[in-house]
Amino acid sequence: MDGGSIFNSPDGLWFDADSRLWIQTDMSESIVNTRPWEQFGNNAMLAADPVNNVIRRFLVGPIGQEITGVVTTPDQKTMFVNVQHPGATTSPEAFAAGQLVSHWPHDGALYPRSATLVISREDGGVIGS
Repeated sequence: MDGGSIFNSPDGLWFDADSRLWIQTDMSESIVNTRPWEQFGNNAMLAADPVNNVIRRFLVGPIGQEITGVVTTPDQKTMFVNVQHPGATTSPEAFAAGQLVSHWPHDGALYPRSATLVISREDGGVIGS
């Protein structure tokens, strides 16, 4: 097992048409990147492949968020994934002072925003294969 296959706090689970299990994590903002949870990094989405018995990290979200909701188009060549409440680890005091820990998805924007990612492969292939 390596750092790309470890995870904590599975929250969302979804099987695609090829039986890959997509695992979305939701560690509490109060513990993300603190000991002993820092080894897991930010919340992420992993793919568990039943053919080769490998779990791989597919994406990692920005600080203070959770990855939620996943679906692909019927041909599995486009995937939609949500990033919810980025920057939620900002304390009320830091927020009042305008010192947010995240500005995702637009660097330099005042407030972070939840968003839906649209993912496709550069070669046009099936996501996760």
